[in-house]
Amino acid sequence: MEKSKVLIVGGTGYLGKRLVKSSLANGHDTYILQRPETGVDIEKVEMLISFKMQGAHLVNASFNDHRSLVDAVKLVDVVICAISGVHIRSHHILLQLKLVDAIKEAGNIKRFFPSEFGTDPARMENAMEPGRVTFDDKMVVRKAIEEAGIPFTYVSANCFAGYFLGGLCQIGHILPSTDSVLLLGDGNQKAIYVNEDDIATYTIKAIDDPRTLNKTLYLRPPKNILSQREVVQIWEKLIGKELKKSTLSKEDFLAPMKELEYAEQVGLCHYYHVCYEGCLANFEIGEEGEEASTLYPEVKYTTAEQYMKRYL
Repeated sequence: MEKSKVLIVGGTGYLGKRLVKSSLANGHDTYILQRPETGVDIEKVEMLISFKMQGAHLVNASFNDHRSLVDAVKLVDVVICAISGVHIRSHHILLQLKLVDAIKEAGNIKRFFPSEFGTDPARMENAMEPGRVTFDDKMVVRKAIEEAGIPFTYVSANCFAGYFLGGLCQIGHILPSTDSVLLLGDGNQKAIYVNEDDIATYTIKAIDDPRTLNKTLYLRPPKNILSQREVVQIWEKLIGKELKKSTLSKEDFLAPMKELEYAEQVGLCHYYHVCYEGCLANFEIGEEGEEASTLYPEVKYTTAEQYMKRYL
């Protein structure tokens, strides 16, 4: 079977650059949207050029120019969007509505992967303000995709390992302490941590897979379904030392919310749902979804322990 041609939107971003690498490594004809907004951001420009030297095609297009988007989409079979939806970086989820319009007009796309890659927004209708904006915006995009009859796959990648394992699941930390750790609640709620390179690998695997068509692909590597306490235990084993532990009740966790900037409030809400409510692992995947490590057992995913060795 011939491999699909892929257009990646947001190809210089945190996840996007990994998607480009994985797409190229898997032999897909890979196109990257080059937006004029990149301007003189030399690091992004250099990354785009390095991808071009590895065989990717750069396509000039802008979200402000509908025709350019339609023309870009017509070059490929599959569109993957990885523009940021994390408020601490930037939040552009609704920009994808322009992409949906272009895909609808082009009429040739076999699969669209919108920018999801986190908690499944369909399960977050009761999420707290202001954090729910992320989920609400993603659902607006889903509704547009489905109303336009565009074939899709949604990827629920759960927790990015770099953000969560690095900081032992503490908000505002991305490097693990060798002295102490703050446990959120009792520290026993399960979450799911996925190496960002593995997120890209599983996503690219799903492109031409009929089993993932019009479904949500959940990334749940079995060895990485862990509570915060279990993450801390892995780290303690690696450093051969027990950390001093204190706990933070949910009331104390939420207390400073009003004083924080909007972006931080959003992040705090997301941590709350993951670490206090266990929203990632407290449900069974139904008929609307598939689980990646079951579909692709050949992928040797990075376990939490293997991942954390980088911090030694």
